[in-house]
Amino acid sequence: MKPLALLLRPVASADLPALERIAAASAHGIGSLPSDRDKLSARIARSIEAFASQDAASGEETYLFVLEDREAGRVVGCSGIAASAGFHDRFYSYRNEFVVHASAPLGISQRMHTLHLCHDLTGYTLLTSFYIEPAYEQGLAPQLLSRARLLFIEQFIERFNDRIAAESPGLANEAGQSPFWDAVGRRFFNMDYPQAEALTGGRSKAYIADLMPHSPVYVALLPEDAQWAIGQLHPVGELPFAILQAEGFDADTYIDIFDGGPTVEASLAMLRSIRHARTLPLRAGAVTLGLSAWHLVATTGREDFRAVLAQLPPAAKELSPGHEAAARLGLAEGARLRVTPVDSQADQGGR
Repeated sequence: MKPLALLLRPVASADLPALERIAAASAHGIGSLPSDRDKLSARIARSIEAFASQDAASGEETYLFVLEDREAGRVVGCSGIAASAGFHDRFYSYRNEFVVHASAPLGISQRMHTLHLCHDLTGYTLLTSFYIEPAYEQGLAPQLLSRARLLFIEQFIERFNDRIAAESPGLANEAGQSPFWDAVGRRFFNMDYPQAEALTGGRSKAYIADLMPHSPVYVALLPEDAQWAIGQLHPVGELPFAILQAEGFDADTYIDIFDGGPTVEASLAMLRSIRHARTLPLRAGAVTLGLSAWHLVATTGREDFRAVLAQLPPAAKELSPGHEAAARLGLAEGARLRVTPVDSQADQGGR
């Protein structure tokens, strides 16, 4: 995999076969893309409409990006954004809390871990649908696939919430059975975890939460395997979760009501990619001197949004239209680029 061959762009109708392949490759009960051609076609159509719409955003929009290896001539990953979690209804999570039970006569005080059903994250913008082929998991490709979405949100913040969340898949076996769901959710529903998860489509969980107990769940009363599953990751979630943690997302407060996987959340302005982002105009005669470092480089259009990886001097204030990144993005003099460093060392200086 060559970093300069990678391009992140909005999904197109011609990407349907690639998304079918991705949906089929996703772990059972984990992937947010349905293994159904008609549903995938509808998902693509909604994304195309969201990118193209000139109307004021409603919050119902979903955006889907694909990562293309232009040298290999194939799509190798996807990632998405849901503008507003629970747009049609409340978006439920469990919130981790601790309560103290004490008896003065007995001299006993117990700090108990509890889970409280809440819809705190309703209306947050959700990062969704991350998938990358195993051959591309090493190196910079996952960074481009995950983090370029943040530059898109920042560029068109009027269409999104400035609070961002992302769910990560919790522990489940190859058949899709989840110890947390079996101990909690399944008690109230006669269905397996994959069936319940598939019904939500990743946007609202109100129909599940309406039948769940609204009193706190005392973790100590759950089976040991369910206790262990709280906040734990399915192996397929480790890579995107690590990227989000490095960005500055908090993973300690919320968990998914299905499988107990961690749900991260943060303020957009506090994320590393946004704090270190800068705008570079393309100007004839611009000279870029100094040692170069890997950056995410994104265009500033919505319908024709593109993002690539490029090596730029960290102190660059402008770029020549002849720079290879501008050429790969098809931009000319007068255009502007939004760039942010990939290297995590950016946090250690130059703020």
